[in-house]
Amino acid sequence: MIKLHALKYSRATRVLWLLADLGQPCDRVDYDRTDDFGAPEPLKRVHPLGKSPVIEDEGRMIAESATILRYIVEKYGDSTHCPPKGTSAYWQHDGVLDYVEASFAEVALQAIMPAFGGEPVPEEARTALGVHLDYLTQLIGEGSMLFGDRAMLADIQLSYIIALLARFDLLGDHPTIATYWDTLQQQPGYRAAMQAVGPMAPPAQ
Repeated sequence: MIKLHALKYSRATRVLWLLADLGQPCDRVDYDRTDDFGAPEPLKRVHPLGKSPVIEDEGRMIAESATILRYIVEKYGDSTHCPPKGTSAYWQHDGVLDYVEASFAEVALQAIMPAFGGEPVPEEARTALGVHLDYLTQLIGEGSMLFGDRAMLADIQLSYIIALLARFDLLGDHPTIATYWDTLQQQPGYRAAMQAVGPMAPPAQ
C-alpha cells in the first residue's frame, strides 16, 4: 500500500483524489502547518524541502505531484485518466499536466500570496494571471473539463491552484473557469478527498 505524506492545505489532496477515483486506499500520514504556514520538522525529515505530497511505495520515495499522479496510474494500470496513448490529445494532456506547476503556479502565486496576507494584488500580477486564465478558457472550450467531460490527471493537477484562486476571489471575469471549478467540486474523487482531509485552500490570515 502506498504511504502518503500529506501536509494540510497542500497539493497532497491531488493524490487522494486520484486514489479515491481508483478505489485504492493509502497509509496517510498527516502534518499540520507551522504558525508561519510552513512545513513542520517531521515532514522535513521525510523530504529535505518539506515537500508534500511525497509517497513511499515498494522502497521508492517519490515527490512532485505530476510524477506521483503518473506513477499511480502506471502502478494500477489505469487508462481512464489520460487520453489514449499515442494520440495528439495524449501529448497535449501531458503538456498541460506539466504546465500547471512549471508555468501557471508561479504566475498564480504572485496574485495569491498578497491576497492570502490581506494585501492588494499588484495590477501587474492580475494582468499576468489573466493571460493564463484566458489560455485555460481556450483549453476548456465547449467541454466541462480540459479534455471532455471526465476528469483527467491534468484536471486533478490544476484543481489545487484553481481552488486557491477561487478562495481569494481571483478568477475575475473568467466565468468559464468559475464554472469549471464548480464542476471539479462535484467530482466523486474530489469530494472523497475533501471528506478525508478538508478543503484544499486555507483560510485567509
